[in-house]
Formats: sequence, C-alpha cells, structure tokens
Amino acid sequence: MASGQFSLSTTAHMEFVDITTRLQQVVDDCGENNGLLAVYNPHTTAGITINEGADPDVQTDLIGVFRQIIPENYPYRHREGNSPSHMMTTLTGSSASVFIENGQLQLGTWQRIFFCEYDGPRSRKVWWKILAG
Repeated sequence: MASGQFSLSTTAHMEFVDITTRLQQVVDDCGENNGLLAVYNPHTTAGITINEGADPDVQTDLIGVFRQIIPENYPYRHREGNSPSHMMTTLTGSSASVFIENGQLQLGTWQRIFFCEYDGPRSRKVWWKILAG
C-alpha cells in the first residue's frame, strides 16, 4: 500500500485546481496497475471533487452557484470570517476515490479531479493512498 502527499498553492479566494495529472503521475510512479486511489484534503475550508474538466466554465458556474446558495451575510456564529468556506467544503466533501485499471485512473470522458479552494489564496496539502486490488 503506497501513500504520500503533495503540496499546492492556490492563487484566488475561490478556485478549482485540476490535480488529475498529478494524481496520475502518483499512480505511474507507484507502479500499481489495479486498485483504488483515495485522495484526501486535510483542510476544513477546501474540498475535493470530481467533475467536468473540458470546459472551465463548469468550475466558474459551480463557484457562482455556491456563492448564491451560501450567503456571505448570514449571521454566522463562527466569527473567524470564513464560515461560507466551511459550508462550501461540506457541499463538495474532503475526499474522492477513483479506480485504477491497467495503471490508469478510471475517470469518465470529461471527468477531472479538482482541489476546491474556498478560503485562499493559501498553501495546501493533498494526501493520497493507493489500495492494491
């Protein structure tokens, strides 16, 4: 069972960073042909999701919708100033799992894996683990 982590830096308050190529490189480097890749984000104001990567407007629309359904001006009791970011993280979640078949991540035609920043810009970490199968 291989595991590790990598760092990334975000450049905006809210953005989706495509980490698919980096994760495929992890699979390549580990040499595991079949199994499961688990990806985890250890931050409470950022998420991990799988969604369309062919059209960047999808990510822009997701951020726009999140901003519409999670108000900035709600009377949050958490006074740190990033409560909306915590709410958005709950929507996307903190992890994703992807099958590995013949050394390749098994994603749909348009699917990509994204690190979702909701409280940036920041330096972040992504943890991963490959379960052989």
